Amino acid sequence: MVPHLITALTGPINELEQRILESMPAIERWFRLEWMEHTPPFYSSVDLRNAGFKLAPVDTNLFPGGFNNLTPAMLPLAVQAAMAAIEKICPEAKNLLLVPENRARTNSFYLSNIATLVRVFSQAGLNVRLGTLDQAVTEPTQLDLPDGSHLTLEPLLRNRGRLGLKDFDPCTILVNNDLSAGIPRVLEHLHEQYLLPPLHAGWTLRRKHQHFRAYEEVAKKFSKLMGMDPWLINPGFTHLDGLDLADGSSMDALQTQADAMLTKVRRKYKEYGIQEKPFVAIKPDAGTGGKSIVMVRDAKDLPEKIAALGPDAQAALSEVIVQEGVPTYERVHDAMAEPVVYMMDRYVVGGFYRVHADRGSDESLKAPGSSFVPLAFAESSQLPRFGEKPGVSAPNRFYMYGVIARLAMLAASYELEATDPDAEVYE
Repeated sequence: MVPHLITALTGPINELEQRILESMPAIERWFRLEWMEHTPPFYSSVDLRNAGFKLAPVDTNLFPGGFNNLTPAMLPLAVQAAMAAIEKICPEAKNLLLVPENRARTNSFYLSNIATLVRVFSQAGLNVRLGTLDQAVTEPTQLDLPDGSHLTLEPLLRNRGRLGLKDFDPCTILVNNDLSAGIPRVLEHLHEQYLLPPLHAGWTLRRKHQHFRAYEEVAKKFSKLMGMDPWLINPGFTHLDGLDLADGSSMDALQTQADAMLTKVRRKYKEYGIQEKPFVAIKPDAGTGGKSIVMVRDAKDLPEKIAALGPDAQAALSEVIVQEGVPTYERVHDAMAEPVVYMMDRYVVGGFYRVHADRGSDESLKAPGSSFVPLAFAESSQLPRFGEKPGVSAPNRFYMYGVIARLAMLAASYELEATDPDAEVYE
């Protein structure tokens, strides 16, 4: 299934899809060479937006939830990718400790995500147990799943430099908690254990502008390979910090940056003959799960839109990125949709469309009321089909989405290398 693209401006993206399909051997070789130099994140998910005239990532998650929204057909791919990832890190691995978010006890959808991860890593040949950071859990606690099965959540035990559970000493610890509430001391200074992702991937330390700066570099390299304008796959952005939006000077600075970004986008729209009114997205520089995002087409509207957020949401905007808005013109069942691609190690394992019937093309779909249409991005029967018209074949469209998502994943590896507090810096 290829969602209906509700715009006549499909030319540039169809041309890009055709170019990517024709260049598939060169693209895959380019990725192979990049992965020889850089280590991919253990797992990741990327939100894409397809405007018909532009296809770009707008968010990259290094602690992805939502594995339960993927089609069951992705399971063999995910198991193979998990095996490859674990073999590189700890070939003799036997035990895997999975640390979920604290909401695991109260959110059945999130718990289904954890159950899917347990299934993947169990089938990859690991003993998997769940250890929680929630201090309210003081003994093994059974959690019932909607399908009638259950998981057991156990309190973490720290023994000097190692972290585990009672009678369970893992080689690898996989965190599925974005650490936005801070870095727990129990996860720090572990010895002879692999912590994935690293602590500096969490939102306590990570910032979106660092990721999109790395993505800009990756997009330029890839575009040079393809002989294309990097703007077609790269959302422009700028970064501001130290803001107090109750203060007039901070609001002025934000409006100035928003207006400058809108001006840049108008020039590109004019260059490509795009009859659209551009918009920008104001986002917290640290992740907030889709909250506190403001979209504006005119910088003059910012004070009113930010005032409508409320004081808590406004406080999250002390550090922001001002990002070029990429509209979505894909629809599933007459509702706006955006593809989300899931990866493990350097492999695409699946994805889904995030769908929202009450949101417009220039709004975030990551909001209450969204639903998910699962897709298998790669199956033995769904390899790219050469010779078909662009925009018609699901495998071809999904291959293109997988390429752009892998560019964002590569950018995340650049980002993590650049921000690693333990990395040696050479002059």
